[in-house]
Amino acid sequence: MARRPVALAAAVVLILEAFGIVLLNWILSIVVDRQQMSLAGLEPRAMSTGSWVGGGLFGLYLLFCAVVLLRTALRDRAPGGFTRTVLISCAVVHGLLGAFAVGLVGWVAFLAMMVVLGLLVLTLVAYGEGRTGDEGADRTPNAAPNGPAPAAPTSA
Repeated sequence: MARRPVALAAAVVLILEAFGIVLLNWILSIVVDRQQMSLAGLEPRAMSTGSWVGGGLFGLYLLFCAVVLLRTALRDRAPGGFTRTVLISCAVVHGLLGAFAVGLVGWVAFLAMMVVLGLLVLTLVAYGEGRTGDEGADRTPNAAPNGPAPAAPTSA
């Protein structure tokens, strides 16, 4: 299986998505500020700032996930416990965004979210659980990055 290209593709897609999210929230903050929109008595400037900060934080989250995927692809090793959990949360977020997008934006946005979800899940499944603790300490230099190479079939 070509797990390195899948992880690299997922990283590139997440980087593009991060910049798209930041750009979208920046435009939304400008619109809210210029239109003097408010919700339940909230100041328009607070809503504008909240949109900008929320978009920035979500963009940083996506960039962190992209860095984890890049590191995974370059080292050809499964992500560790915390970073694996972050990637799983990113996959869950894309699943939820896809569910909301189909009703709010349309099927094209749903398809885009499902492609990203598929890349994330395929990367997580392709790299498996990885090694934990001292299991990797007794490795031979010629061993595969995620464990020993499979045994060759023997003929009877």
